[in-house]
Amino acid sequence: MTPTNGEHQGLPEPSPLYRWTVLVFVSLAMFGNYYVYDSAAPVFDLLKSQLQFSDQQLGLLYSVYSVAAVLVLLGGGYIIDRWGTKKSITLFALICLFAAFVTALSPKFLVMASGRFLLGMGAEPLIVAVTTALAKWFKGKELSFAFGLNLTIARLGSASADWSPTWARPLYDTWQDPLWLATAVAGISVTGALLYWILESRAEGRYSLGEAGGVDKLERGGLFSFSASYWYIVALCVVFYSTVFPFRAFAIYYFQQAHGLEREAAGLLNSFLPISAMVATPLFGLLVDRVGKRSFFMAVGSLVLLPLFLIVTYAPAGPPISVGGTAIPLTLILVMVLLGLAFSLIPAVMWPSVAYIVEQHRLGTGYALMTLCQQIGMAIVPWSIGFMNDLLNASETNTAGYAGGMWIFTALASLGLFFSYMLWRTEKGPGAHGLETITTKTGLVD
Repeated sequence: MTPTNGEHQGLPEPSPLYRWTVLVFVSLAMFGNYYVYDSAAPVFDLLKSQLQFSDQQLGLLYSVYSVAAVLVLLGGGYIIDRWGTKKSITLFALICLFAAFVTALSPKFLVMASGRFLLGMGAEPLIVAVTTALAKWFKGKELSFAFGLNLTIARLGSASADWSPTWARPLYDTWQDPLWLATAVAGISVTGALLYWILESRAEGRYSLGEAGGVDKLERGGLFSFSASYWYIVALCVVFYSTVFPFRAFAIYYFQQAHGLEREAAGLLNSFLPISAMVATPLFGLLVDRVGKRSFFMAVGSLVLLPLFLIVTYAPAGPPISVGGTAIPLTLILVMVLLGLAFSLIPAVMWPSVAYIVEQHRLGTGYALMTLCQQIGMAIVPWSIGFMNDLLNASETNTAGYAGGMWIFTALASLGLFFSYMLWRTEKGPGAHGLETITTKTGLVD
């Protein structure tokens, strides 16, 4: 790895064991971050029954997170650039811990929403800081594997939150105890961050460390001069994430209310998304790298997504299937498996495709703008789903009231298919950027 600013020429590189230990510690910071984000969903029914929260308020617990993320993204990574990775990761992990504490502290909605807002202020820049740190410690093919392993550990945090009604079942008699558990798990983030600080401090002056990866920033100059293909990918990103993540936020609650599942079974179902993504995302990435046809695969993912919310609403439940000793209707299993595959396929193709569309020197701006638009969509949709549930008086005794929210998800999936088609048509024209090509050792091949 290249020494930082030429300061440590002649120093040895850190050993593989040292670097992979660093990866484990920063990934623990991400594990706690993901767990806290998803910890609200399993207590939605308790928040409604014990605190009388409306569905709009439930949705807002996720919307305010994304509002905070938008504000942080506009900051452009200033703290990470100025303070460096070890201080930034620790600071943002501490913010996440405090956010989890505030969320669990009071039954008042404004206090709880403030905690979720603080979580957005800490969690999103923590992800950026960890990504930046990994680029400092790994290079070449190791970097891709390190990113993948980091994301796998992080998604285990999401799955652990979904499974918590099973492994922490005694805590789910009240709304507050599971959130105190999330606060304790947030302590894992701080512990991982502090251990990383120690390792990086010990490495400075002893080893040759690479330069930290650049932070994606929004640069106003030329902001709206990207190609049509770029904007179609951004639009697809917005509708995809605004469909999958808000549905995931409401899924446990929805399966309990509309399909009569126990919280443990509903949580297990919801965990299919992060678990499938851990396995399938890198496999889809390898497939697309070999065969190309990126806009085609994005369209396939959108097509798979389109009917799922109507199936889960109107199709017969089917016979129960035992999954880990828990009986779950077959139709719901199939829907969540297919949703997990779409959740894996589209991001595996979409994010790398930006590098084909946008010039290298503007790639940071391209990714930052794409993420900003994504978070705006994710701020609007959860509240909208809650509003529709309240408008239609959705409840355990009026399950038809949940259909309105499912139609919103279906409309978003339809937009995704439309934007995928527009991207494919654009990339078939004279201004194509190479999305339909594959990369080989000899170069780009049709």
